[in-house]
Amino acid sequence: MSWRLESVPYKQETGDRKASVRRSHTGSCSVPGAVNVITWTDLLPPEVCSLLNPAAIYANNEISLRDVEVYGFDYDYTLAQYADTLHPEIFSAARDILIEHYKYPEGIRKYDYNPSFAIRGLHYDIQKSLLMKIDAFHYVQLGTAYRGLQPVPDEEVIDLYGGTQHIPLYQMSGFYGKGPSIKQFMDIFSLPEMALLSCVVDHFLGHGLEFDQAHLYKDVTDAIRDVHVKGLMYQWIERDMEKYILRGDETFAVLSRLVAHGKQLFLITNSPFSFVDKGMRHMVGADWRQLFDVVIVQADKPSFFTDRRKPFRKLDEKGSLHWDRITRLEKGKIYRQGNLFDFLRLTEWRGPRVLYFGDHLYSDLADLMLRHGWRTGAIIPELEREIRIINTEQYMHSLTWQQALTGLLERMQTYQDAESRQVLAAWMKERQELRCITKALFNAQFGSIFRTFHNPTYFSRRLVRFSDLYMASLSCLLNYRVDFTFYPRRTPLQHEAPLWMDQLCTGCMKTPFLGDMAHIR
Repeated sequence: MSWRLESVPYKQETGDRKASVRRSHTGSCSVPGAVNVITWTDLLPPEVCSLLNPAAIYANNEISLRDVEVYGFDYDYTLAQYADTLHPEIFSAARDILIEHYKYPEGIRKYDYNPSFAIRGLHYDIQKSLLMKIDAFHYVQLGTAYRGLQPVPDEEVIDLYGGTQHIPLYQMSGFYGKGPSIKQFMDIFSLPEMALLSCVVDHFLGHGLEFDQAHLYKDVTDAIRDVHVKGLMYQWIERDMEKYILRGDETFAVLSRLVAHGKQLFLITNSPFSFVDKGMRHMVGADWRQLFDVVIVQADKPSFFTDRRKPFRKLDEKGSLHWDRITRLEKGKIYRQGNLFDFLRLTEWRGPRVLYFGDHLYSDLADLMLRHGWRTGAIIPELEREIRIINTEQYMHSLTWQQALTGLLERMQTYQDAESRQVLAAWMKERQELRCITKALFNAQFGSIFRTFHNPTYFSRRLVRFSDLYMASLSCLLNYRVDFTFYPRRTPLQHEAPLWMDQLCTGCMKTPFLGDMAHIR
């Protein structure tokens, strides 16, 4: 008998992919000349391909909400989710600041914000003006390095790093995403920053203008910072909250539900009180502070978690500072700055009975998990879109076929005759083509924020390290009971055999599915 692998047609935006036939390999069989055809759907284990739910919560670590007594929240992109329409505003304002205050060329004004260019979690090599995606093992994913708006050839990237794709540890971004020469862009506000940085570099290179890479990087970073410091972003949001703030009613539902079940709540944010107050009034109502046991604004995270020197100051309704010493944190009052050590002393909220949610893995979550033993939840808005892509037939086809080809390459590499080497080369080429197709489903330049071709990204590595749970938005909590226990899937190590059905596929079991969630919410 001989067998062959055969892809089945599936619909793409560009048309139908034609079926292709693989080389037949002869084996023993009682029926001479019989041929078994294996398609990509045959490679999927039965009953494991239910759609993943974009509104599910995913666990890196086992955690029971029954044990959580205190819930803490960041504000921006946690309690308040913002529309993507905010990013062009930040980009344009920072671009104009560069031109008008930093005297950059007027030609930069021709650039508009491209929402499809960058993704969160990328690294920027300041001295090389290189924006790139790095995996969990510090390797640059080839095909994802850009200087300005132009891709850098793989050979040049390897040459720039001494004949390797590997970035040494001492060059990599440090604990808070900032290294000596390489920075990682970790928050959602960094999307317009990466876009502006790339546009400015593109203009300078395209016009043959000499520039100092470090100065350009700092100027762009400072211009983006000025948009925040000068309060421009706050003004845009305050003028049209219906346009910019999303899921406000769901935020109110989450907070009310937790309070109704006897949970204590607190807020620690870097944003000023006037901005937070207006946003919370819009989402929750005028009496929003009655839901929180402690409210801290302008906290200056992440130094709030490590610097013991800054005391708490009380604010009045008009934002004026009081001078009295803080000996307790009172419900309904507003506090500014302070530090976590005084917070722990005054509240006695310690260890795993506290669960804190934030969108920035470094500034919000890292210290709390590693130094203080709090449980942490990461808000990753991009997760919703990526899961919807994972649920498509095109993605499942591409990934399953890649895995099949990878298995064949591993097993059949022992055949070294001329014909076999030719087939192996064809398989290798098709595997690379499928990798590029799969990457482009997420983002044409950089792919998924969670994976390189096969390894987790550096962003994913930090996500797993610094968060017990992660989800697309805080409203995902509404899909679960307040005493629900989250169990991470037992992913087999390389030397372990998969024992459960959910480990045999691209990942569907033991996660809430679209249909199964309807009766919970």
